[in-house]
Amino acid sequence: MNVLMIANLRAGTGDPGLYDFVRELGAHRVDVTMRFMHEHADLRHLLRDADSYARVVAVGGDGTVSSVAYALRDSGIPILAYPAGTANLLARNLRLPLDPTELAVALIAGRTVSIDLGELTLPGVGATRESVAGFAIAAGAGFDASIMDAAAALKPTLGEGAYLLGALQNLNPRVSRFTLELDDRTVETDGIAVMVMNLARIQFDIAVTHGADAQDGLFEVVVLTASSAAGLLPAIWAALVDRLQKHPERPGLEVHTASRVRIIADPPLPVEYDGEVVAGITTPMTTRVLPQAGTFIVAEEHPFPCDRYGNDTACP
Repeated sequence: MNVLMIANLRAGTGDPGLYDFVRELGAHRVDVTMRFMHEHADLRHLLRDADSYARVVAVGGDGTVSSVAYALRDSGIPILAYPAGTANLLARNLRLPLDPTELAVALIAGRTVSIDLGELTLPGVGATRESVAGFAIAAGAGFDASIMDAAAALKPTLGEGAYLLGALQNLNPRVSRFTLELDDRTVETDGIAVMVMNLARIQFDIAVTHGADAQDGLFEVVVLTASSAAGLLPAIWAALVDRLQKHPERPGLEVHTASRVRIIADPPLPVEYDGEVVAGITTPMTTRVLPQAGTFIVAEEHPFPCDRYGNDTACP
């Protein structure tokens, strides 16, 4: 078996265990080609011959993994989301192990699921043309983007705690009037953020909604209707209670579903996707679902019905 590894070693806070991972692959006679991402790397060039490999390993944070998945969308090439970032939300949602040896075993076993991806379109600024990017977990505008921006410089030293400190630095976020174009309907509401969710679990293993299903061709569009960060505490508490027993309500959240979402905010708000803040860009933003466009390696125990669409033959 041959494997292509795309590694962003700038991500995370320490040693991601790659030596042990590659050593375990070598013990099973797996050939590994490693290529490195850097600030000016051309991802298309790094993945130029990805279809000649049995697997692709994306090493880095959620932004790195999502960019690889989007570049390989609809190809059917199995991707391992190697958790080398700060939050590693995609790996957590896929229930991947964190141990490098166990990750190598999962890669070799080749158990896969196909899940939806999101595509984000942002307006250009000045002479810059509009841009397009892919995401696997969520894209958002407002409070969440402010947290990500504040946390960026702190992640190398504080790890996941940087997000908590980022929230504390934004206790009184800007409230905007949102116009949400959701498929064939329009909703107007006020809040501090809108999150377009593909996968439900975010930082600290909190499930934002009950309904997010990354195999149904729909987003969960979550409006944070609270007027302050403190107003979100009831929703956070409800999410924590979920770990003990199902809590049906999420106070302070307004939830919609759609496959195509356009978000307009007055005043405009900053934008992020999978933890990556888009510098200098604010709403409006447009997202659409790419049904089952990403194929991911999973461990034996995972949260997806792998035979749901009949195209995940590696699952029993």
